[in-house]
Amino acid sequence: MGWFADAFGLAKELLNTETRTIRGVRVSVNNTRADIETRRVFERLDGALGVIERYQPHRLRRFRRDVAGIVVKRFPCRAAFFGDTRLCLIELTFAGGGQFSDAQVAASIVHEGVHARLLTMGLSGHPGCEAREERLCRQAELELGLAVPDGQAVVERALASLTLDDAEVAPNVDWRVAQQRVTDADAAAQQQRDAGR
Repeated sequence: MGWFADAFGLAKELLNTETRTIRGVRVSVNNTRADIETRRVFERLDGALGVIERYQPHRLRRFRRDVAGIVVKRFPCRAAFFGDTRLCLIELTFAGGGQFSDAQVAASIVHEGVHARLLTMGLSGHPGCEAREERLCRQAELELGLAVPDGQAVVERALASLTLDDAEVAPNVDWRVAQQRVTDADAAAQQQRDAGR
């Protein structure tokens, strides 16, 4: 039964996924939320990549070389980089919910791009270096935030992260608990939509 459920889940994900190339980056959106327009997610990614292209073009060039593409889907954090697939994940509600600016999404892309760059250079994944790597990523976010006109939220978040101790800047996450919170939030959003009908 497990393999069937896995195959069914994969087929459902593929049916809900739309892919485009934006500014030279392959972007796939797996939209499982009726309250988020896929078109809006692609527009946000275009805007975010445009911010990077305009204010830090060297980072976008490296990102294109180091990353296989961007996947947008529900996830327990804003963004992640998966070294085994070289994919950057951007969280669906972060990109398409409307509460965050192009600069904020761009900062997360830059952050994950630093992880990709370090992996490409063979400098990532060494035990005991997680906090140092996270600080390099936050420094890159700070540099972007300082370069863009509407970067105040990016600057504030990066500066706050840079003051954290090692355990806080690179925490161990219980991904099962985090995923359950995502599931609960999606169920609550669906109930709210159903109640409004």
